[in-house]
Amino acid sequence: MIDTALAQAGGGAGPPALVSFLPLILVFAVFYFLLIRPQQQKAKEHQEVLDNLKRNDEIVTGGGLYGKVTAINEQIVTVEIAPKVQVRVSRPTIAQVVSADRDKDKAKTKEKSQ
Repeated sequence: MIDTALAQAGGGAGPPALVSFLPLILVFAVFYFLLIRPQQQKAKEHQEVLDNLKRNDEIVTGGGLYGKVTAINEQIVTVEIAPKVQVRVSRPTIAQVVSADRDKDKAKTKEKSQ
């Protein structure tokens, strides 16, 4: 008797597995395009800035120190923050290169004036 009742109730398997996972897939896609991908691009740009670092570039460290690069090793950059005052900082802690930004700004103002 129980076997007959179970056999009669069957058939309703529910929605396919893909339809039930579709909201989860959509949430992951939104997170990827709004959070993960922009962070990867920003990290790639920062790595390019660090790779193109050279002597006499004016930089800003992650701690907010402004200075001029005097020596570069693989992982350590020596920065002059005042006349005859040099500090060694880890290369990844350099937030941005200021002198390149100033050169771009100067070029833009020259183009606008001409």
